[in-house]
Amino acid sequence: MIQFCSIIFTIIMTSLYFFPIDIVTGVNSKMIMAGFGLVVFMVQLAQRKKYLEKDYLFLSLFAGLVSLSGFLSMWYNDTNDTTYATYLVSMLVWLGGAYFVIELIKLVHGKASAVLVANYLIAVCALQCIIALGVEMNSMVKSLVDSVYSGGAYYEEHDRMYGIGASLDIAGTRFSAVLCMIVCIGIAYGKVLKKEWLIFYGLSFMIIATIGNMISRTTTVGVVLSLIYLLFVVFNMDKKEISKSKTRFWRWMIIVIALSIPLIVYFYRYNDVIYKNLRFAFEGFFSLVEKGEWNVHSNDMLQNMVVFPESLKTWIIGDGYFDNPLKSDPYYTGKMGTAYYMGTDIGYLRFIFYFGLVGLILFMTYFCYAAKVCIKNLSSLRIMFLLILAVNFVVWFKVATDIFLVFALFLCISKEENDEYNNRILLEKAE
Repeated sequence: MIQFCSIIFTIIMTSLYFFPIDIVTGVNSKMIMAGFGLVVFMVQLAQRKKYLEKDYLFLSLFAGLVSLSGFLSMWYNDTNDTTYATYLVSMLVWLGGAYFVIELIKLVHGKASAVLVANYLIAVCALQCIIALGVEMNSMVKSLVDSVYSGGAYYEEHDRMYGIGASLDIAGTRFSAVLCMIVCIGIAYGKVLKKEWLIFYGLSFMIIATIGNMISRTTTVGVVLSLIYLLFVVFNMDKKEISKSKTRFWRWMIIVIALSIPLIVYFYRYNDVIYKNLRFAFEGFFSLVEKGEWNVHSNDMLQNMVVFPESLKTWIIGDGYFDNPLKSDPYYTGKMGTAYYMGTDIGYLRFIFYFGLVGLILFMTYFCYAAKVCIKNLSSLRIMFLLILAVNFVVWFKVATDIFLVFALFLCISKEENDEYNNRILLEKAE
């Protein structure tokens, strides 16, 4: 019972890290956890239980260069938008929060591993999807969620589903990363995972892929990337590999999908809430079937947001604006935009307008280096980290977002403790 309660508590803490909510004005759950994580790390550093590795120093250097490029753009353009000029601080806050979560997992399970951390993230995302559907369908659940999450009124006004801190493209990006985790772990460890875990992965994939798209259609990025990888593995198997042990994961995925589709169709036909949100989630597919053409409202909006810089200076170092300057700069006299500078929410363009190609390249290098360190320490899940990196870069074609918080958790796991946990718990013969 104590172990069960400890796991539930850890799931809640992981959710507060992965989907932060405001605790008081200006302070969210991620910041508080980062404070605790920093204290724990400093104590362990003083006791020589931890030491700073050069990989993390280099990662901090790249984050510092991103901040420097943002600061230089601010200084040169005489703006006051510090969005990425303080990115080094943001990175350290994410790492501090991640360190706290990993130490909590170690306290509950004795050790931490990449698979164990991924399992917590999968559980968190699946539960957030279920909560979001509950908010949409039950007033009691909605009242309970709104009592702890202040953002509900905004999403209700805009008719969007939301969980506890999980909403819009931020949620969709993180759901996408977790969908890639499910498929990569299932493929990498499918032959040794117990049947219960394979069912858990299959059900979680369907929940996140379906309800996650109702929350944010950005989730489609994760669905597409993970299924492409799954199909690539299946169709590139040698005949010798097509055995019970090698195909367990994707066979269970097929079973879960086959059982889920009739259920989804039933609720689509007989439940108005599911009907409305499914049509939103898969608007493109419904448009293709009913009208013979792929048409999504958000795609039309994106086409209108394709705005390129008009000067060489902007291409190189940016204009020093990320958000709409009308909200924060009383001296701004440039072009009027919408909610975003130059009227674009496309990630790559917003970064270029903020700190130019110089800053964008540094930012991309920073993410590549984070993925490289994760691959170095957790090489058995190399494809998983590459897919998470791909999620980040693909989503930037739609929106500016930051997926470092995913890498941060795995950066806090050493190769030795990952291997030790796997040998002790995970790598048991599947029954």
